[in-house]
Amino acid sequence: MIERFFRVTERRSTVGRELRGGLVTFVAMAYIVVLNPLILGSVSAEGPGAKPDALGDVLGVSQVAAVTSLVAGVMTLLFGLIVNYPFAIAAGLGINALVAFTIAPQMTWPEAMGLVVVEGLIVVLLAATGFRTAIFNVVPQSLKAAIAVGIGLFIALIGLVDAGFVRRLPDAANTTVPVGLGIGNSIASWPTFVFVVGLLVTGLLVARGIRGGILIGVAVTTVLAIVVEAIVQVGAQGPANPGGWALSVPALPDSVVGLPDLSLVGAVSFGAFTSVDLLTVALLIFTLVLADFFDTLGTVTGLGRQAGFIGPDGQLPRIGPALVVDAAGAVAGGAASASSNTVYIESAAGIADGARTGLANVVTGVLFLLAMFFTPLYTVVPIEAAARRW
Repeated sequence: MIERFFRVTERRSTVGRELRGGLVTFVAMAYIVVLNPLILGSVSAEGPGAKPDALGDVLGVSQVAAVTSLVAGVMTLLFGLIVNYPFAIAAGLGINALVAFTIAPQMTWPEAMGLVVVEGLIVVLLAATGFRTAIFNVVPQSLKAAIAVGIGLFIALIGLVDAGFVRRLPDAANTTVPVGLGIGNSIASWPTFVFVVGLLVTGLLVARGIRGGILIGVAVTTVLAIVVEAIVQVGAQGPANPGGWALSVPALPDSVVGLPDLSLVGAVSFGAFTSVDLLTVALLIFTLVLADFFDTLGTVTGLGRQAGFIGPDGQLPRIGPALVVDAAGAVAGGAASASSNTVYIESAAGIADGARTGLANVVTGVLFLLAMFFTPLYTVVPIEAAARRW
């Protein structure tokens, strides 16, 4: 039955290779279950790492971790079963930062996620009609590269700020220099030390091609942060302690396994169309569509080429269904408050290990669903331990 459904032999693969490839892909991209809650969520509305909306409300870290795993698991399974490609799906970096730092402060969190749902529906329509592929083919390569670079620089700056390597200046609104180096031009703080060590460790692992290098780097840096806090007792960041931990003070968790809190599923509102200026809403949706539009096509094409799916005509077979399911990830992500979900370039790790069918996605998706039950563990990770991935 597995052979008939996934055509494993026809793709010159084996069941064992698909199972291993799915595991490798999960390990390579599991960091998003830790990172997405740190980008979207907060411990409180008053802390230095808070991301409050226009009403001052925040999303809980554990709740975001649970829905991040849920949507990634469901959409990865659907992509594997419908498209039969080993391309895993999860919350997209760049779009989640845009939602947290640009969109949410102008409206409520449910309204911000409502815009993500609208963006996803627009992209689904563009993909289903073939318009998305047609536009992609006529856009100059230089513009596609510029969009990717711009998103990358945006993510990098946010990571550096949240890690404490650079900080917003108190009078940033009255100067052309919005950020400065560390505290008073000094990066001599324990959280920044942990960030730098994590950056070096992760960079070394990734450069050497270690499977799951990013996830290993997050784990190692988290352990280092717990040790540093136990010895030095840095404490939480605040006016009297600017060199403290930005989001949460690292400590051993009370538990490792727990039931996932899925209360954010369905917490969506479309009230932004009446509570915010209509032109602003239109521009925000356009920005979301633009970021999702080109990022996905580039990723899908690159993965298809690596897997050997690109035909002599330079086209990827089943590109239509692939783009529709990917766009549906944006709708699902917004509906669950996990931000827009999209195909992940880290799927290349599983492809390099031999994955060629959607069976690998089934493995990856099931592992993401199991990851929902480890949300107490994710709340331990300080933002300094994960920020270097940004």
